[in-house]
Amino acid sequence: VAHRLYVMRLYRRSLKLAASWYWQRSEYCEKAMIIRSMFDENKNVTNLRHAQELLAHTENLLGIYNHSDPYISPTAPGGSKWERNVP
Repeated sequence: VAHRLYVMRLYRRSLKLAASWYWQRSEYCEKAMIIRSMFDENKNVTNLRHAQELLAHTENLLGIYNHSDPYISPTAPGGSKWERNVP
């Protein structure tokens, strides 16, 4: 269960990073399909050592492509509208 949860969170972080780089919806959708295909290629890996290498490689890629100014939803904490006009 822990491995599955880690992979799901890694996938979600990948999508959020892609949203920071590709702000046009069509470009983001194209990149999201590529990311999904990369995760689907390796979803049936049973060798634990190979799976750990794949996860480390993905973490490394996320570190390389980290955005200096990530997208934050305006109403999310840290967004431009966060706690604006609180009643």
